[in-house]
Amino acid sequence: MQSLTARVNGMEQRVHLPDRRSGAALITGSVFLVSASDALVKLGSSQFTVWQLYLVRSAIAIVLLLLWLGLAQQGSPWRSLVCDRWTLLRSASLTLMWIAFYAALPHMSLSLAALALYTAPLFIALLSALVLREPVSPRRWLAIALGFVGVLVILRPTAGDFSGMTLLPMLAALLYAVAAIVTRARCSSHCALSLALNLNVCLCLVGALALLSHGLPSPAQPSLPYNFLASQWVAMGPAQWLLMGLLAVLMVLMSIGVAKAYQIGPSAVVGTFDYSYLPFAMFWSFALFSEVPDARMVLGMGLIAASGFWVLRS
Repeated sequence: MQSLTARVNGMEQRVHLPDRRSGAALITGSVFLVSASDALVKLGSSQFTVWQLYLVRSAIAIVLLLLWLGLAQQGSPWRSLVCDRWTLLRSASLTLMWIAFYAALPHMSLSLAALALYTAPLFIALLSALVLREPVSPRRWLAIALGFVGVLVILRPTAGDFSGMTLLPMLAALLYAVAAIVTRARCSSHCALSLALNLNVCLCLVGALALLSHGLPSPAQPSLPYNFLASQWVAMGPAQWLLMGLLAVLMVLMSIGVAKAYQIGPSAVVGTFDYSYLPFAMFWSFALFSEVPDARMVLGMGLIAASGFWVLRS
């Protein structure tokens, strides 16, 4: 009996050991879906507002997650909605992250906003060392820095671009890092579907409150001039509803994938592979917007890829 107990305890310990390769693979696949979703949002952003996106996309995502949870278990799927303080902190951090990032975009270039946002892996590595006491070796710090250099090479910001608005996407990066650390430290035992459900409920509520602050939508309401941050409802046709449905499916998959990646992998390693968003974003820019990457973009992608392989092997 004692030997059996020892074997079971040993198995439990191995289950909770960080899995670098699986975490890296999950976050890479997830940020590919994030980049695809962002590309679709860019294509359709003149047809709806960000609060409308939060409300409609997350409402559809909630239905899909409840169906998934209902098929996966017996009883009411709402019982899987985890509402402890750490899960709420995680959802609030991610919701505020997207609000901060989108709020900065009207006031600064997209390249500068993306550069500031992709300081997140550095924040994640720092918080991992300070809060989680995860070992971050000098070689891993160098690998993380190499990925950040790749970001600088791709985005090549100029000093004239910097302003006080730079703090908003950097705040978004810090909020993303907080969510990643909370996922790893306090939500590692939660079901990833439950975490995704909680996040989408939070996004849906924030979108609904923002839209209600402007008044109830009217079917006869005219189209708005382009203002993605306007707290106003824009009438949608079949194409827009179809796009929202596709975005909801992507939201379900990527929110589950990101949660699971930070649950099973070391935060510093998973955070480094978040850099893969930029090469994916350039792919969609070429495929959908005919933007051809130049030599510096290719060099930056090479540095980001080298960073990922280095941190995985260190």
